[in-house]
This record gives sequence, C-alpha cells and structure tokens, in this order.
Amino acid sequence: MNTTSAPPGSSISQLEVVSISAHGFWLLVDGVEYFLPFAKFPWFRDATRSQIRRVERLRADHLYWPALDVDLSLDIIGDPEKYPLVAK
Repeated sequence: MNTTSAPPGSSISQLEVVSISAHGFWLLVDGVEYFLPFAKFPWFRDATRSQIRRVERLRADHLYWPALDVDLSLDIIGDPEKYPLVAK
C-alpha cells in the first residue's frame, strides 16, 4: 500500500484494518467496511495483529497479506458464501 500523499486532484484509495476482535476483523476499503470472520477466513485465525494489519492492494479489487501469503478479491470478501472452503 502506498503511504505517500497523492497529488492534488488525484483519487486516493483507502485501505485499512480498522479493528480486530476474537471473532474476526473489520477492513475498510474505499469507504466500504467489510467484516472477515475467522470462521469463514481461517487463514487469519492464528495470525498476529501485525500480520493482519499489513495488507497491500495489488489491484483495485485484489488484496494481499504478504506475511500470511493470503490474497483475496473484494468479491470473495464481500460474498464468501459464493466461494466455499474446499480442502482435498
């Protein structure tokens, strides 16, 4: 995530982990808040707060947590029921 100021008149993309609880965490992306419950996003369950807070925006709709090697689209975050967890 770029932490430098944008030139005047440029659009600024907002990405921030706003809160972490025992059940999941809240993520603010361009003014839209998402809740990622650990039950639906188990990759974050045993992560440290620092690992969860270090999120990068690879593209407008794609986020990446480098310390956890987790990448998720906003579509998956917004509607996890469409993408069930399957392990074989």
